[in-house]
Amino acid sequence: MPRPAPQSGFTLIEVLVALAIIAVAMSAAVRVAAVMTQSNGLLRDKSIALLAARSQLAQLRLEGRFAQGSKVFECDQGRLLLRCEQNLRPAENGRMLRVELTVSDRSREAPPLARLETLVSREKP
Repeated sequence: MPRPAPQSGFTLIEVLVALAIIAVAMSAAVRVAAVMTQSNGLLRDKSIALLAARSQLAQLRLEGRFAQGSKVFECDQGRLLLRCEQNLRPAENGRMLRVELTVSDRSREAPPLARLETLVSREKP
């Protein structure tokens, strides 16, 4: 009587273990992609907020009026609803003013997106 040939292939258990490993790897890859997308969005918002702060500083320098004190105003940039806080106070040497600009997201309570500090001359060039 001829001997039956041994069967080749995978058992059901082996297939299920392989599928479980693939499922775990795929879920990890999806999580990494989600974190990267979220980080990219935050970086974009921070870049736009810094652009808003630089724009406010340029506008302040062009106007040439340096009223000391604090001021809070809206400084939206595109789809971002931003709030700018401007603080002008004398610097240590007395001839300069310290300008502090903080830009935050108006739509939610969170740490500031951008902070800019610089010195400006009180005298016009």
